[in-house]
Amino acid sequence: MPTGDCSVAAKPREQLLCSLFHTTPGYTACALGWKPMVICRGSHAFKDLINTYRMIEQDDFDINTRLHTIVRGEDEAAMVESVGLALVKLPDVLNRLKPDIMIVHGDRFDALALATSAALMNIRILHIEGGEVSGTIDDSIRHAITKLAHYHVCCTRSAEQHLISMCEDHDRILLAGCPSYDKLLSAKNKDYMSIIRMWLGDDVKSKDYIVALQHPVTTDIKHSIKMFELTLDALISFNKRTLVLFPNIDAGSKEMVRVMRKKGIEHHPNFRAVKHVPFDQFIQLVAHAGCMIGNSSCGVREVGAFGTPVINLGTRQIGRETGENVLHVRDADTQDKILQALHLQFGKQYPCSKIYGDGNAVPRILKFLKSIDLQEPLQKKFCFPPVKENISQDIDHILETLSALAVDLGGTNLRVAIVSMKGEIVKKYTQFNPKTYEERINLILQMCVEAAAEAVKLNCRILGVGISTGGRVNPREGIVLHSTKLIQEWNSVDLRTPLSDTLHLPVWVDNDGNCAALAERKFGQGKGLENFVTLITGTGIGGGIIHQHELIHGSSFCAAELGHLVVSLDGPDCSCGSHGCIEAYASGMALQREAKKLHDEDLLLVEGMSVPKDEAVGALHLIQAAKLGNAKAQSILRTAGTALGLGVVNILHTMNPSLVILSGVLASHYIHIVKDIIRQQALSSVQDVDVVVSDLVDPALLGAASMVLDYTTRRIY
Repeated sequence: MPTGDCSVAAKPREQLLCSLFHTTPGYTACALGWKPMVICRGSHAFKDLINTYRMIEQDDFDINTRLHTIVRGEDEAAMVESVGLALVKLPDVLNRLKPDIMIVHGDRFDALALATSAALMNIRILHIEGGEVSGTIDDSIRHAITKLAHYHVCCTRSAEQHLISMCEDHDRILLAGCPSYDKLLSAKNKDYMSIIRMWLGDDVKSKDYIVALQHPVTTDIKHSIKMFELTLDALISFNKRTLVLFPNIDAGSKEMVRVMRKKGIEHHPNFRAVKHVPFDQFIQLVAHAGCMIGNSSCGVREVGAFGTPVINLGTRQIGRETGENVLHVRDADTQDKILQALHLQFGKQYPCSKIYGDGNAVPRILKFLKSIDLQEPLQKKFCFPPVKENISQDIDHILETLSALAVDLGGTNLRVAIVSMKGEIVKKYTQFNPKTYEERINLILQMCVEAAAEAVKLNCRILGVGISTGGRVNPREGIVLHSTKLIQEWNSVDLRTPLSDTLHLPVWVDNDGNCAALAERKFGQGKGLENFVTLITGTGIGGGIIHQHELIHGSSFCAAELGHLVVSLDGPDCSCGSHGCIEAYASGMALQREAKKLHDEDLLLVEGMSVPKDEAVGALHLIQAAKLGNAKAQSILRTAGTALGLGVVNILHTMNPSLVILSGVLASHYIHIVKDIIRQQALSSVQDVDVVVSDLVDPALLGAASMVLDYTTRRIY
């Protein structure tokens, strides 16, 4: 049977059993004692492939059984039917032969049928070339055979590590190298010009021709056929004598053959199209070629032994280890790209690569076979890595409170809280926000570590960390792109990495306005609503937009900068550099600015009011003065509320939400003025939209927690 992905004799790896048992390539062997028994099946019986089973007989081997197991059709269904047919026929053969060890090679779909049959019939399996990575369905098949096999012979150190990672027993893995390299590394000195002339013509010189070998990619047949067509077009344009081998019998091969015939490759003077080349002759052809092109594993593995330039097309071998002789054209989507690769590679000579073998694989494999104890238990064991004891039935685990660590980075304070699934703040920690990046990041890590340790004592299971911060944030990467002026040294800051590395927990980061909207969606008045907007009225003015139940970030993470909606063309300067923004009128900073002006002019304080000398004048003093009848303070608040109201009208006309939620310390002072402005200025169709004051105490912390809790309970964020 064909145990690789090349046309039969063009498969040097299939010489494994030839080397072991002095016979020919491309069959499956069973070892009974030390007498090999040969089952010839699959494509070796095809007349299309010149009955390559005869090569086995010419090497003085008796073929015990010939099985026809390939269903013609060359599509996905035919591959499945071929596996099924093999599973039907193989049990009788294996019952008759009763082998001690079955040697299975590679990653072909028909090899999977053999391994499945042997495993279910309690026959020991030795798998050759497991642990490798290519890039197609072959990977899945190869790894499936690995799990069925009892013993493993691999070719590279990486493949050995992959097998160990797949929980295979290290004592049953042999790093031998590729058996075909035993022949390849000693083959180059043989007479080769007569072979080149026989296959390519009398006028062809060494290093002045190309070998092309391309197969369908079963996971993307349509693209692989198009890529083959582009390859042939590039080869025609390159105008060098080319030996083209027919593709293997995988799904899509029939369409590839049609492409060859449509382009007249079999009759083109520069091309020789063949279905089969004897192995020894194929070695000489690739060893002395000016270049090999295609997507065969032969190109990226065996040809490296000769230093022949190789152009590997597409993704079929994308995971293979390769030598420096291989040029990858992974996106082979244009003729020009392939043609450029031919110009770069043709005629070069690279150092010989020994990634896949040193020429001594066969003696190692024979020694390994002899060491197998046929009396040891057949049941294979897997070497799973140690795992923590399962405590899912422990009462303390059952009673744990699923929680999140929430971090709020404000202009003044840095707060960390343990927040439960129900939105309860179990414990909160507050520190002044340092002025430098170094001090700030160290304090965040320190507070989070302390909170995580305290969570264990409080029987809270922390699922992750959510961070709310001012400024523009890339939530996908967990990076603060640009901060507000209130938080210094806070631009282009990666918050996710240091916290995740320290706490070994997933970390989410977002803007404080967005977090307020998330808090309302999960815990507040936005719960269950499809569309609503949250406006934060604090030191600055921010916001968040929920549309169709999801948070809107915008193309550059700048959505919902509602504080910078312009409501006056000649208004006061804003911290963003513009003027007339809502924030320039209605934020805590704006009110503080106006309060200081009044205080400097002795127009702020009224009877029953005082400001201690060591206390800075702020927005709350302005509000207090307004409540005590200060007409100028009342006018300033009315102007601020009007600006905010106009901003809300713009939001209603733009977003048409079903609810607007005012959040923050100033919300209750603005709510009535905002509603008045809506009645006066808004279109009648949106005047019924409700505007409410948030009833959440810590929206930033709750929003930060909701990022963790929503995701870990399988809500998409």
